[in-house]
Amino acid sequence: MDKVRAKKHLGQHFLTETSVATNLARAVACHRGVTNVLEIGPGTGILTRALIEAGHENLKMVEIDTESVTYLKVRHPELEGRIVEGDFLKLPLDSLFGGEPFVLAGNFPYNISSQILFRVVDNHEMIPEMVGMFQREVARRIASPPGSKEYGILSVLVQVYYDVEYLFTVNEGCFSPPPKVKSGVIRLSRNERHELPVSDSFFKHVVKTAFGQRRKTLRNSLSPFLGKISTEIDPELLSLRPERLSPETFIELAAKLTPDLNSSDTAKK
Repeated sequence: MDKVRAKKHLGQHFLTETSVATNLARAVACHRGVTNVLEIGPGTGILTRALIEAGHENLKMVEIDTESVTYLKVRHPELEGRIVEGDFLKLPLDSLFGGEPFVLAGNFPYNISSQILFRVVDNHEMIPEMVGMFQREVARRIASPPGSKEYGILSVLVQVYYDVEYLFTVNEGCFSPPPKVKSGVIRLSRNERHELPVSDSFFKHVVKTAFGQRRKTLRNSLSPFLGKISTEIDPELLSLRPERLSPETFIELAAKLTPDLNSSDTAKK
């Protein structure tokens, strides 16, 4: 089997530049001493080889494309037993390394990159580190600080549990077929926060509601949550737009909004 056909519905753009794969693999720092590494979408195996060469021996790959799985098994028999056939978004993550935490790495398909991030955040205690390639616009958004135009829902939700570094940009010509935009590699490293004063689902709902009308002030966009407690929140804070709030301030705000949750029909939707 000589090659794998890139499939548009899977968002496949196979990495072809060895130096990029090497740099991405070397960026995996095994944060907090975790040595298990899971690669999403190995494709033709260029990053897989780089990860092995970088010394990541406890490596597994999850691949949804049966053609890629066949190619890897034929061309790289040494990967026998390491390839998990399935969808990362649906796999029970605690089954991959016997319940142990793992680092996530990969050249992620653009069409599910946000879903991958949401799953990482939802499993932050299982995934202490992630080094991944995204569409550059998405990578910058994740790493952007409060106050920037790119700062949004993904920025807040990721930065609550992770420190984010934008590592480097990758040109279109490093892939086959080449995408129409540049890519960016970022690294997420778990911070010291283990829990929020509110449920993760409620926090996520507050953040999404705030940015759902990002041109409005928080007093307007979060009106369904405020109710009688609006007078207990700093009016200067409520006069801001959501992109001005740091993740920490969003956490403090969500904690103040919680008491009125049961009396707000809209907040339950």
